[in-house]
Amino acid sequence: MKKATSIVLSLAIATSALATKPAEYKINTSKSTLTWLGKKVTGQHSGTVKLTSGTFNMQGTNITTGTFIIDMNSMLCTDLKPEEGADKLIGHLKSPDFFDTEKNKTATFVVTQTVLRKDGQTDVTGRLTIKGITNEVTFPAAVKNEGKALAMVGKITVDRTKYDIKYGSKSFFDSIGDKAIDNDFFIDFKIVALK
Repeated sequence: MKKATSIVLSLAIATSALATKPAEYKINTSKSTLTWLGKKVTGQHSGTVKLTSGTFNMQGTNITTGTFIIDMNSMLCTDLKPEEGADKLIGHLKSPDFFDTEKNKTATFVVTQTVLRKDGQTDVTGRLTIKGITNEVTFPAAVKNEGKALAMVGKITVDRTKYDIKYGSKSFFDSIGDKAIDNDFFIDFKIVALK
């Protein structure tokens, strides 16, 4: 009787451990999109950048951890044609004035906490590293879990000056006038991950 009880208890513990084990989802880079937008006094520019890899860990319906790696050399400008200055703009963004992609080929975001809100959105907090400098950011996202597939959609606001990107910033150059570039830039994202 004791042996039977011990076996049942062991099975129950094993089943419980399996039920609570985090599920890992790998990011599908071909179906995931990152779109950037930068603004200045005289207008704005937008484009794309690609994820190279990433994973999510889910505990039930909650994201517990996650890591994303962004290929900074994949930046493209989508609102200008090459002859209109798209290549020149991207070249400048890749230069030491901005992201210095020769030395800093990737940027990373590591999820440290998620909180489900009453409106169904999830507040995602994590460490964003650009140019080797790490800052904590929090942003709302819509998370949809369909068992073997996970989608997360949202927008991140990034203050570039916190990553030593000061070119054209009024915060550092008072007399720059209408050549000023906003400190904040925006990344709209749709992340698709599969179990």
